[in-house]
Amino acid sequence: MAHTVKQEHLEQIQKIKRNKHHPLLHQIHKEHKISRKTLFYVKEYGLHSNATKTIIKESIKILVFASIISSFGGMAIENIKTLFISIVPLVILLPTLNDMIGDYGTIISSRFSTMLHEGKVGKNPWKDRDVQELFIQIMAVAIILALISSSAALVISYFSNYAVTMQVVMKIVMITVIDVIVLVLILFLISIIAGIYFFKKEEDPNNFLIPITTSIADFGNMVILLLLIRIFF
Repeated sequence: MAHTVKQEHLEQIQKIKRNKHHPLLHQIHKEHKISRKTLFYVKEYGLHSNATKTIIKESIKILVFASIISSFGGMAIENIKTLFISIVPLVILLPTLNDMIGDYGTIISSRFSTMLHEGKVGKNPWKDRDVQELFIQIMAVAIILALISSSAALVISYFSNYAVTMQVVMKIVMITVIDVIVLVLILFLISIIAGIYFFKKEEDPNNFLIPITTSIADFGNMVILLLLIRIFF
């Protein structure tokens, strides 16, 4: 009997118009202990909707914006192309950093979106334990991988007959670590502010945050590298 009641309620949720809040969601959550995240997806992506069409519709403007931002990052590197190419370890590191930092953006976005759906984010997200733990985890992983990546790039450069002096080692390591620390901070700030904004509009933050953070990661990585190269070299 209970199963039948749940099924009827879920079918009712599927008929609710998208982007509309309905008290039935809160009622079912309390009575049947069904997670808010599950109810959200039943409403937003039920039988009455086309999930692919919905995601594309919500993401297309953000993707276009993200592509434009990424192109500016390439222009930033173009300005110091000659100097950049002469620093072999950074040439080796660039694709690695772009990929890693983009992954951090995806992880932060998806994890924070999940927290929002599960009601784990309070009025002040910066004080929430889950958000703080996520920040510490991502930052720790980012710094460790930055050290490993820069070390690997220096070893490869050394065997490629590039002059790897202690001064160069220190500069490359510092540039890499500063780059990832600054970008993780920026990605967290954007994910929290934008995530809460889209969630309050009763949209799925994942459809917006992932393309935004990954494009900012690409653009920001190249711009910050440009500034750090100017400072250290």
